[in-house]
Amino acid sequence: MKSKAPVKKIKKAQAVQLVGLFNLRAPAGAHKGRKYLGRGSSSGHGKTSTRGSKGQTSRAGRHFYLGFEGGQSPLIRKMPKRGFNSIFRKEYQIINLANLAKIKETVINPELLRLKGLIKDKNKLVKILGEGVIKSPVTIQAHAFSKKALEEIKKAGGTAEVIPETR
Repeated sequence: MKSKAPVKKIKKAQAVQLVGLFNLRAPAGAHKGRKYLGRGSSSGHGKTSTRGSKGQTSRAGRHFYLGFEGGQSPLIRKMPKRGFNSIFRKEYQIINLANLAKIKETVINPELLRLKGLIKDKNKLVKILGEGVIKSPVTIQAHAFSKKALEEIKKAGGTAEVIPETR
């Protein structure tokens, strides 16, 4: 029967010292060496310095834009262009009267709507739509109102104040 080799016991203080940030190392092969170019044929990267042969791509200072196809008309220029995006487009945050009916305040403005979580940004444009019914007379301040929303607010005895747009 073979005798077992004695197991070396490590004290707790030593075990903590065995692994630490000061003695961690990257595994072998994790850091690849730099490829030295143009240092003769025996280096393996001599003559053309891994750039192939001749032409624009082999020269220093070459630059191509994204989608360059070597002088051929690029695909992006061949594609038909459609549509139009207006730079004057107004994007509103939309709120219905049904949502406003839940608020128990006499004056409703974008700051209050932001606090209640009905809109995401108090500085963006707010439009009130007429879906739902509002029963209490309230003053609503917004950048735009639909015709039905104006009718419903006035029918309830409230007022709709239009906030001027600032850009």
